[in-house]
Amino acid sequence: MTSLPPSTSPAIRTVMMPRDTNPQGSIFGGVLLSLIDQAAWIEALRQANRRYVTVAINTVEFKQPVLVGDILSLWATTRKIGRTSITVHVDVRANRPETHQDDIPVTAADVVMVALDHAGRPMVIGAGH
Repeated sequence: MTSLPPSTSPAIRTVMMPRDTNPQGSIFGGVLLSLIDQAAWIEALRQANRRYVTVAINTVEFKQPVLVGDILSLWATTRKIGRTSITVHVDVRANRPETHQDDIPVTAADVVMVALDHAGRPMVIGAGH
């Protein structure tokens, strides 16, 4: 199966809120991981409408803190479509309206998602597409 071309818009765009902060005042890493997982799932669905589960999130390095009020854009690009899995690269960038900083690289990760059938077994992605 050949992947669709990259999307021209982010998979997710959201504003970081006070409920997402750790005691030091920046956004929890777990909140960012959840958003990365969601963005990868959205991209996998765009490629082939299946039920997916995440099996790996590879190397996440937080380059910059994310602050309350930051507008995050998560760009998702398909790296590889295998027989039963899709690898999606997610790039996270922040816009910081208060300081007029745009396009701050926050983190990136490759997410591996496996397509499952109705019984929860891996299924061929190209089948029935």
